[in-house]
Amino acid sequence: MIARLRIIPSRGVVKMKFAFWILLLSLCQFAHAINCPKDQPKDGSALLHLERTWAKALEVNDGDAVACILADEFEDADVDGSLHSRGEALARVAQRKPSHNELSEMTPHFQGDFGYVRGLNTITDPKGSPVAKVRFTDIFVYRDGRWQSVAGQETLLSEPSK
Repeated sequence: MIARLRIIPSRGVVKMKFAFWILLLSLCQFAHAINCPKDQPKDGSALLHLERTWAKALEVNDGDAVACILADEFEDADVDGSLHSRGEALARVAQRKPSHNELSEMTPHFQGDFGYVRGLNTITDPKGSPVAKVRFTDIFVYRDGRWQSVAGQETLLSEPSK
């Protein structure tokens, strides 16, 4: 006959597991508590507005605004070819150096629930000196009444002379 050993978790382990689940639920509720826009129109002007909102949010280190724009599956290929997940992209928002994003040459394209915007971002430092010019393409999907970016690609066009 095989004896069965019954392990009874200590109160400390039970409390830790309970605290973990409370923390996890709180974080999930916080993620959904961000007031993301709804009922955005399915047109090019909405995509252009979203690009401007994104650029401004990066300037002021507004991670909540960026979180509303990036879909859960978002992935970005930055100017050096490195891939970044949504989580990595959001973590970098708070670490951004002060700069200004001047968007130009933006052209929206969309069909049904999918769209993309190509444009040029001229980045300047707080004194107005050029930092870089970056050609970008952002790909969006329309779901839950709003456009969400699922992918981005940046190409460095020029760097200022140092």
